[in-house]
Order: sequence, then structure tokens, then C-alpha cells
Amino acid sequence: MLNYKINSDEIDKIGNFTKEEKDFRLKNLDYFNDIGFPNKKSEDWKFSDLKAIVSKNFSKLDIQLSKSKKQKVDFIKDFEHNYIVVVNGELTISDFKYEEKSNITLKSFTNDNYSNKKEKNPLINLNHALSDKGFFLEIKENYKFKKILVIYYLFTKDLDENILNSKNRIKIGKNSELHLLDYFVNDSKKNFFNNVHEDIILENSAIFKNIYLQNSKSSGYFHKYSKNKLLTGSHYTSFIFPAGLKFNKLDLEFNLEGERSECNLQSASFLDGKEHQEIKTRINHLSPNCKSHQKVKNVLNAESKGVYQGKIFVKDVAQKTDAYQLSKAILLSESSEFDSKPELEIYADDVKCSHGSTSGNLDKDSIYYLMTRGLNQLESKQLLVNAFLNEIADTIKSNSIRNFIKTKMETQLLNGYKKH
Repeated sequence: MLNYKINSDEIDKIGNFTKEEKDFRLKNLDYFNDIGFPNKKSEDWKFSDLKAIVSKNFSKLDIQLSKSKKQKVDFIKDFEHNYIVVVNGELTISDFKYEEKSNITLKSFTNDNYSNKKEKNPLINLNHALSDKGFFLEIKENYKFKKILVIYYLFTKDLDENILNSKNRIKIGKNSELHLLDYFVNDSKKNFFNNVHEDIILENSAIFKNIYLQNSKSSGYFHKYSKNKLLTGSHYTSFIFPAGLKFNKLDLEFNLEGERSECNLQSASFLDGKEHQEIKTRINHLSPNCKSHQKVKNVLNAESKGVYQGKIFVKDVAQKTDAYQLSKAILLSESSEFDSKPELEIYADDVKCSHGSTSGNLDKDSIYYLMTRGLNQLESKQLLVNAFLNEIADTIKSNSIRNFIKTKMETQLLNGYKKH
């Protein structure tokens, strides 16, 4: 595996496929084998040399994994919620006890899209070739969820140099609304790689609010490609709190295809140790009168590395576009690194687009001021970092969910400071 060539026999081990699907998988396996894991020669990976990272941290990558055993779930008790449990990428159990179940479809994912497109990202090709798990969730028209849905992504302790490939699709019907928390819990103390392909479709006037959160630090190496389609009048809001993984790349694409669609993406993370995290976004304004707003905040400690690549594309017909993008980073250590690459590509003339990026150290005057009020230097730094990151969490409307998120973030910060 470490020569990045995967034998086609691995596809036969996954299952029996129609000729059309098998050809699709084989073709994508060939694409992946031609390139292997991407390296910094690729513009999209110039700050995250995955080939070097995998070579350094894995002696092998096992594709096969025995079927997941029933896993004990430590359910969140801080607020009422519906749930889905996904173990090592595989849909296991669910409970929509607060909802009208006739308006919800949930099943294991089966692929029906055999596109001939050659993807730029070889990890998408790898997923197309080898994905054997995942789910499809559909919310029918005119239905608003009464309680948040939590998807528990559990990773078992027997994971050890495995690579998991899964596909998930979520479709939210016309005039419907879903609030979702993606909650990651990892019991494995060993390295493993999780490669996810996600499709999200918002029909006309649909509303989707999503929160992405790690329960705790882990030895996971994560990659997710997420393709999001927004139709007329739909609203997508995403809060990303992804700290805690050894490697994490979120490759997020939003296609604003319908007029008056809106996308709001905010992220806050504290990186420590040798953690490496990249958020890459591409927001395509393809229709008039659409809005997008991005704010990404990182605090970097020790030898951690943070990356933000954000592109806003505005098609010639997308007049009255309103697009905003801001990246901010605080570096607590001389050994930490933050790379930012904001881009605008605009073909319409009646638009309002802006982007900005700043990075630096904590303000010494602010630290001094807090110390004159009785705090020591460490407490002063913690207070300033908390305030910097909590600006994102503070925009979550639900008190119980907001407090749950902030407690998790503060615990991560405290643990990070204690080590140094």
C-alpha cells in the first residue's frame, strides 16, 4: 500500500457490483493509482503534503476491517435530541423520537451516480473506488425538525492503520428545516485514516444548520470532501469546531444555484502539539442576489499547523452577489505555522465582495492590562484566547447547545495549556 498502488482485487472484496458500478470503481482506482496521495506539487495541497504525512505516520493502510461490533454510545445529556449512530463509517442505529417519522427517510447509502468526471482530488477517486459504507438521509417537503439531530460518528479501539472510505448524502426538501450536530468520538489510540465523500442538497427555501465537533483529541487522520447544492431561497449555516485530530482536511464546495440562496460558514479551533488542519472552501455564486459569509479563526500552539484556502467564484450572471471572507489566526508559539490563501474570481460587475486575512501574537498590552487586574500571565492568555474563539460559538442561538460547545472548547484549551 505504501507505494500508493492498490490492487483491483480489493474492489471484489467489498461486494458484488453491477458491471456499470464495477467499471466506475475500477476507473477511479486507476485514477488514484496514477497519482497516489496528493503532495505539495498540487496547488490544492501546497500547504498539506499528504503523501509525506502518510509515509511518515503509517507503515501500512489496511482497507479491510471486520464488521463493526455493537458499540456502547455515551449519549449527550445536555439537551434533548434525535440521533443516528455511525460506527467506523457504517450506519448502525437511529432514533427520531421527537419527530414525525413519516417525513424522514434514512437508509444505508448506495451509489447511483457513475460520473465519468476525473476529479482533481485523488482522495475523491479513492473514495469512489473503495467506499462501502455510509448513509442517505432525506427530509420530505414542508417539515421542520422539532429537535436537533446528533450524528454520533464512533471510531472503535480496534482501528489500527486502517483506511475507511464512506459516502453520505443528505437531502432537505422544499420549505423544510434541519439542525444537525456531527459529533466525533474516537476510542482508537492508534493511527487510522478516515476518507469521507458527502453530498448535501437543499431544495427551494430549505434551511440547514450544521455543527461539526470533536469530542476530544485523537490519533485520527481525516479528510472530507463535501459538495453542497443550494437551490432558490435556501439557507445553509455551518459552525466548525474541528480541533483535536492529528491531520484534518475539510474540502468544502458550495454551489449557490438558486436566487437568494445564502451560505454562512464559521470556524474556531485550537491546535496543539503537531496537529495539522486545513479548511479549504470554494463558494460558487452561480445565480443573482445570493450571499455568502465566511469567518475562520485559529489559535495555534506548540508545533501545530493551520491552513485556510478560501475561494469565492462569481459567475457573470450572478449580479447583486454579496460575499465576505475573513481569516484570523493567533500564534502562541514560534514553532507554530498558519498559511492563508484567500481568492476572488469575479465575472459580474454589480457585486460586493471582500476578503481579509490576519495572523499574529496575542496583544501584549491586553495581557499586561489583565495582569494588573490580578490575573497571572497564563490566566491572562487563556482569557484572551477564549474570548477570541468564543465569538464564533456565541452566535449559536440555543443556550444549551452553545454552552455544550463552549465547555468542550474550553476543556481542549485547558488541556493544551497544561501540557506546556
